[in-house]
Amino acid sequence: MNVTGIITEYNPFHNGHLYHLSEAKKSTNADAIICVMSGNFVQRGGPAIIDKWQRTEMALNNGVDLIIELPTYYAVSSAEFFAKGSVSILHHLGVVDNLFFGSECGNVDKLTKISKTLVNEDSKLKSLIKEHLAKGDTFAKAREKSLIEYLKDEDINKIITSSNNILGIEYIKSILRLNSSISPSTLKREGSNYNDKNLSNSFSSATAIRELIKNKNSLEKLKNIIPEESFKIFSKLQDENYPFVFDEDIFKFIKYKIQTNCINFNNLYEITEGLENKLIKEIASSNSYEDFILKVKSKRYTYSKISRILTHIYIGLDSNNFLNINDPNNLYARVLGFNKTGREVLSLIKTNSSIPLITKVPRFIDNPLLKLDIQATAAYSNLNHKVNPNSDYLISPIIKY
Repeated sequence: MNVTGIITEYNPFHNGHLYHLSEAKKSTNADAIICVMSGNFVQRGGPAIIDKWQRTEMALNNGVDLIIELPTYYAVSSAEFFAKGSVSILHHLGVVDNLFFGSECGNVDKLTKISKTLVNEDSKLKSLIKEHLAKGDTFAKAREKSLIEYLKDEDINKIITSSNNILGIEYIKSILRLNSSISPSTLKREGSNYNDKNLSNSFSSATAIRELIKNKNSLEKLKNIIPEESFKIFSKLQDENYPFVFDEDIFKFIKYKIQTNCINFNNLYEITEGLENKLIKEIASSNSYEDFILKVKSKRYTYSKISRILTHIYIGLDSNNFLNINDPNNLYARVLGFNKTGREVLSLIKTNSSIPLITKVPRFIDNPLLKLDIQATAAYSNLNHKVNPNSDYLISPIIKY
């Protein structure tokens, strides 16, 4: 069986995702598609608009065969750790032949060349990065400038400043570091940019779709920009008075936690250089999530990075020891849903996987990575009354035949 892995958030599942899924099947001649998907919180920071089970149902109804949850710790991390967690799961399942992802570049050879340069980082490249960091550049900017100088290629600038190219490079880096047999391939992204808030006649971004819903527009406007199966689920949820969730919804909780001094900043690994003092200083005068981030962000701390840090605070990442969670021995594959083909793949995984396969969450957990997932669902339930804080224990994988 030729199995292709994809890494997604489906926040929510739109026409661009359907195109990506179709191309993944066609380009890799896949017999089955395994999707590693973020849970209730996402990589840019903030909660998903609908919970992970509704998004799993969307994915299955649109043709994904098996959905595995990306543990929250990796889902709300930088591109490097997001990729590391996702690719590690696909690799350790022992059945995945291909990884298919979208990129602005659309050229896997160019992305692989950059990835190999970074993985094999020699003393010259290290020295260049160090020089640019000393000048006050962010790590991403220092790396970008250093690669241009090192590879003597001005096109590098266009490639490594685009979000999906960056993720693609991190995916390939993870494949190389794992010495994995997974073969990467990429699809050139079409339509709107990731952060584009305007609806498009071709492929509207997830950001634009969330904005439309946030602004209380009629869901009928979604009909032509998301697949029919996704639209059916959104319509059903609206009829059930399901609360769609947005970044702003976590602000009051974050403000409370910061102002009552109940955060262990030492356990928040992305906080350095006294950023906690800036957070404490600016929270009192901030009136919204966006307002707060704009007051705190800087050349070194981007909007997305601050948003991720605020998500870490909200889900209580600071109550965990970073080194314990980060241990690769904690990795597992949590099944959220599957169809008939997915069941066949699961049988293969049971024979070949080198990490635990979880279809039912045990009541007693000593794995800090899984504990954080349970904690994140409880945190999400504060934003969405339709989600039980104990849902991880109560909801079995969704099965579609």
